[in-house]
Amino acid sequence: MLPAALFTVALLAGTLVGEARDDRRIKWVCKPLASAGFLAAAWLNGAAGSAYGQVVLAALVLSFWGDVLLIPRNRKAFLAGLVAFLLGHVAFGAAFLVAGVAWPWVALGVPLAVAAALFHRWLAPKVPAKLQRPVIAYMVVITVMVALAAGAYGAGAAWLVPAGAVLFWLSDVSVALDRFAGAGFGNRLWGLPAYYAAQLLFAASVGGA
Repeated sequence: MLPAALFTVALLAGTLVGEARDDRRIKWVCKPLASAGFLAAAWLNGAAGSAYGQVVLAALVLSFWGDVLLIPRNRKAFLAGLVAFLLGHVAFGAAFLVAGVAWPWVALGVPLAVAAALFHRWLAPKVPAKLQRPVIAYMVVITVMVALAAGAYGAGAAWLVPAGAVLFWLSDVSVALDRFAGAGFGNRLWGLPAYYAAQLLFAASVGGA
């Protein structure tokens, strides 16, 4: 898995260069390859060998397509990417259920739900009317995914699972700030590494399944 992870990190660096220069060609080359790297990492780590790993791999495939669809930066592609990521979060949540969940631990998601509600209250005036419902649905699903990750950890899953889930949640805050609040490259400078770290942590988590 390590070579694939290092490949992802190298191509992430290229993606950040493309973002800094606003060079679409660099982004079209580097970002899909960086995302293919976390797919390879999961596969090489034995994702196909367990039910949990298979569902995580499916979630990572959906994340890959979400990454590709966010490159064009138009509303149709963004909405399609939002759907791909939403389904990816559903798949991650399903993977955690497959792994087993300690339900009392799921309550750790309540403070995050409060934070998500406050963030949405601030963000909502900046979101176009046609995207209001999809954005709400997305925020609900990803927050539930993080809560299920906490439950999986409570049931014995590795720390990689909740760490990856929280980083994914934070990276989506970065995407929302970028798309709706006009945040610049500095926002992507932390958001993209958080996102790819999350995917690599999920890929690493299949090794102990």
